[in-house]
Amino acid sequence: MEDRSIKIKSNKNSKISIKIIPGHFATNHSHINYYIDMTTLKYRSSRAHEAAVELAHRYATTTEVDTIVCMDGCEIIGAFLAQELFQSSNLSMNESKEIAVITPEYNSNSQMIFRDNIQTMIWGKNVLLLLASTTTGKTITRSLECIKYYGGNTVGIAAIFSAIEKIGDIEIHSLFVPSDLPDYRTYKFGECPDCQAKKKIDAIVNSFGYSKI
Repeated sequence: MEDRSIKIKSNKNSKISIKIIPGHFATNHSHINYYIDMTTLKYRSSRAHEAAVELAHRYATTTEVDTIVCMDGCEIIGAFLAQELFQSSNLSMNESKEIAVITPEYNSNSQMIFRDNIQTMIWGKNVLLLLASTTTGKTITRSLECIKYYGGNTVGIAAIFSAIEKIGDIEIHSLFVPSDLPDYRTYKFGECPDCQAKKKIDAIVNSFGYSKI
């Protein structure tokens, strides 16, 4: 499967790239015709920094951010993004405060939670939500509900890849969009043409990677 991979460079910064593998893949919420490999961007420090610098352009001088909530293993990008926002923004906006970088966990009922010692970084704070990718928006919706429950105010959503442009009245700022991927498609489970054609699923994919079937 890996020998089918195609490298896609960002049209915003040629140093930022992802790999896509065409096929038939299943996520928790949909079926997609590409596995989008973001491993290098998420876990290699130099590439994560490049991604953070590009994402920071959208928020640095216009948005006060107190906390970055990281999903999908984006903590390294989140740390660099916090640094860029702090250094690049008007310092009076944040009153020289540090920006917190946190990640929710899941309880036994699969609900997103923040432990007591972390909740002060959400309550009454301006929060930027950072994700690796979003196709249907369900993860974003759950994340926004969680942030609101703990008293946070979501001021922005950033992603490496997003198949949707906004959730509610919040725009999603992403490094890659569907038009960057040739013929990218996402389907509800019952509407997938590969399933209807009885084509085998290549792999189950989530934010950690993929598992071949």
